[in-house]
Amino acid sequence: MGQEHIPEKPLDTTKYVIWQGELTSYWRIRLKSMILAVPSLLWLTLLLALPCLLLVGMAFLSRGQYGEIVFDPTWANIKRLGGYTTFGWSPAILYIIGRSLWMAFVTTFLCVLLAYPLTFHIATRPRKRKVYWLILLVIPFWTNVVVRAYAWLLILGPNLPPAKILAAIGLLNEGTPLYPGSLAVYLGMVSTFLPFMALPLYSSVDRFNWEILEAAKDLYGSPWLIFTQAVLPQTKPGLSVGIIVTFVPAMSMFVVTDILGGAKTMLIGNVIQQQFTQARDWPFGAALAGALMILTLVAMTIFRRRSGFDNQSNDVYVTKFN
Repeated sequence: MGQEHIPEKPLDTTKYVIWQGELTSYWRIRLKSMILAVPSLLWLTLLLALPCLLLVGMAFLSRGQYGEIVFDPTWANIKRLGGYTTFGWSPAILYIIGRSLWMAFVTTFLCVLLAYPLTFHIATRPRKRKVYWLILLVIPFWTNVVVRAYAWLLILGPNLPPAKILAAIGLLNEGTPLYPGSLAVYLGMVSTFLPFMALPLYSSVDRFNWEILEAAKDLYGSPWLIFTQAVLPQTKPGLSVGIIVTFVPAMSMFVVTDILGGAKTMLIGNVIQQQFTQARDWPFGAALAGALMILTLVAMTIFRRRSGFDNQSNDVYVTKFN
């Protein structure tokens, strides 16, 4: 009798896949992915997660008589965040935190208002000219924020046109500069963070579908409906990134407020900087920094859930233009 042929067991295609030119299994792909991710995870752990944990731990320690850190666990720094000090309750810290949130919100809002016409202007330029406009948009990144803040000091000085014009129409006393004050701070903040808003937004505007906009106009939509139904859905990805990268650093900004605001505009970033330098109270500075991180995470979570940026669709429809 001849040798009986035993059929081979069919390959289970649900467990194997062709990856990078070879037949492999899903668990091997996961293993290779984990191995490739180890350097990044170590980098994030050493330079992000570990410093944050040390910062949180430091918030529960005490300050020594000469500014040294004393390993004496206490809740005093957390109570100071709520305004409870050795001299009684004071709303100063809470007021500063509220002002920081408000100024970050106003700065982000103004950057959005300026970034939309700016990015649409750049996107509608000829291809060769777009490069020059983008270079002009990126140029502020080439200059340190301290230098830009001092440049605003010169622009807002008493002898230059902005102050001269306001003095001529009676809104400012002759020889008075436009700083320190909220106006100077907002000018510095918006000029600093406008590129952070415009560049991500431009990435969405550059892929804008103009046929949807024309359809919205043909349906006699009002300007507000055209923006909310035709423009906003297409630019949401870039807008969400721009809001995040603008709002988060704006909350912790202290250089611009120090130079242009002086003692009149104190934000949480200024208080943290003072605690780690002048006051030498590192535990309380760590508590403030931890509170700033928590506020940032909460604000971004609320923003993403309320705005619906996590549930975006690639399809955009134009409806309800009557």
